[in-house]
Amino acid sequence: MEKHLKDMTLEELIREEGIPCSCGKVHKCQLRYFKAGPGVVELLPEAIRDRGRKFPMLVMDENTEKVAGNRVRDILDKAGIPHTDHVFPHTDGKMEPDEYAMGSLTMALDPRCDVIIAIGSGVINDCCKVMAHACNLSSMVVCTAPSMDGYCSNSASMIQNHIKVSLYNKCPEVIIADTDILATAPDIMLQAGLGDMLAKYVSICEWRISHIVYDDAYCEEIAGMVRACLKKIVDHADGLMKREPEALQAVVEGLVISGISMAFAEISRPASGLEHYFSHIWEMKALQQRIPSDLHGIQVGVGTLLTMWIYENVLNFEKIDAEKARRMMAEFDPKAWEATMEKIFGSIAPDVLKIEETVGKNRPERQEKHLNTMIENWDQIRQIIKEELPSRESVYELMASCSMPLFPEDLGLTHEDTVDALKGSREIRDKYITSSMLWDLGLLQETAEKIPW
Repeated sequence: MEKHLKDMTLEELIREEGIPCSCGKVHKCQLRYFKAGPGVVELLPEAIRDRGRKFPMLVMDENTEKVAGNRVRDILDKAGIPHTDHVFPHTDGKMEPDEYAMGSLTMALDPRCDVIIAIGSGVINDCCKVMAHACNLSSMVVCTAPSMDGYCSNSASMIQNHIKVSLYNKCPEVIIADTDILATAPDIMLQAGLGDMLAKYVSICEWRISHIVYDDAYCEEIAGMVRACLKKIVDHADGLMKREPEALQAVVEGLVISGISMAFAEISRPASGLEHYFSHIWEMKALQQRIPSDLHGIQVGVGTLLTMWIYENVLNFEKIDAEKARRMMAEFDPKAWEATMEKIFGSIAPDVLKIEETVGKNRPERQEKHLNTMIENWDQIRQIIKEELPSRESVYELMASCSMPLFPEDLGLTHEDTVDALKGSREIRDKYITSSMLWDLGLLQETAEKIPW
């Protein structure tokens, strides 16, 4: 490599031929055109023509239509670019990226369109990526808030059969981030973007541990790129809440680079860990109860503080108590475990149980293999935790300075909600996360009982 990923400009990162890496792979993403700054939404016709597209479908909801959609329509009309539009119908509470949303989008799809343009942030962007991938179309996005890092990821966080899943597809080929538009985003969406980025402390830590214990592919170049964009976000946190243009641009660029890291890695590992699973389960429970839930990034911020508290406790163990871990597995009761899953997941418990049937996370030989690997590498694992995670107090103070929720109770969640989320987090995907490690160490139940919030 001529220089490290963390030192490359965004334009260098998205070059079409990709970047040969010391990990042995050539890292690529589908993003080909990115502009950030004041007034750059006016460049959308240029971007459409640059990519050879002729008939876009604009996708928005009632809120993003007012913030940016109407302006985009006017810009395209003046440029003589025909388009069709879809405005997601009004829903009570938060729009969800589920089968209903995808059905609405499918029924509105004009077969003449050759590109889908999302006007919005998380949910709208994810739905458009899934639709574009399914229909072999390209996608673009006009950002309306620096609220999450999924703009440029090659995955979409969706709800399928009431379970949060990551569907891997393609990232948009064009991203337009007009800081004049971003400045109109409410505080909570700015806080959500910060919360989603603070999660990267945990995700990189987990990724390195899973590489040792679970043999997940790991790239230090990608990890370094994520660390650099996280530092950029944290350094501009004060200006973000003041809506300073330079801070908005720096933050949205950092969020986009975080998404590029997922495209480079071809998995969500660089940007998502246990803290995201707290959010996923809280969202799933809210869906079942038909009550609104907070923005994903807001929940992730709280989940980050919770996960950092867990790692503080893990560091207290200078040596692994292998006898305790093996005793836990010897005493494991599948029927009791199923009852716990039914309590946590309710009507979707059968889907969770099917995941275990397929993956076998509870098999003794699997736990024994992970346990032995951790015993052999415990000093290295503890060193990784110390290297990757700042003090919980420093993250707490940063979040507090931005008036962000800090504890589950700030989100209207009970202690039981938090305990259930920790216990259930390892069950919804085959991914080795912090709670998986606690399980293999025989510490999951003990840790859940100690959660102070």
